[in-house]
Amino acid sequence: STRRHFTPEYKAQAVACVLDDHRAIGEVARNIGVHEMTLGKWVKKERGSRNGAQQSAPLDESERAELERLRVEVRQARMEAELAKKEASWFAEDQK
Repeated sequence: STRRHFTPEYKAQAVACVLDDHRAIGEVARNIGVHEMTLGKWVKKERGSRNGAQQSAPLDESERAELERLRVEVRQARMEAELAKKEASWFAEDQK
């Protein structure tokens, strides 16, 4: 078989060049002799696992408080937008 196999360490170093050093996938792929699509898949997989790790981490007390504050702000903004729509339609009916 002509298929090449790469160690997890090799893949991790290549992905780190892209994600941590902010280098282009194409540039890194050319430098290490790997096809762009292959490196792109490795990077995509790592980004997914990094995002998954961030999303599953529990919120600390200050983050939870900010989340609650933002939820209240969003509810208030939605109510204000709905009120503005009702006022606009009311004024439009008065103009007729």
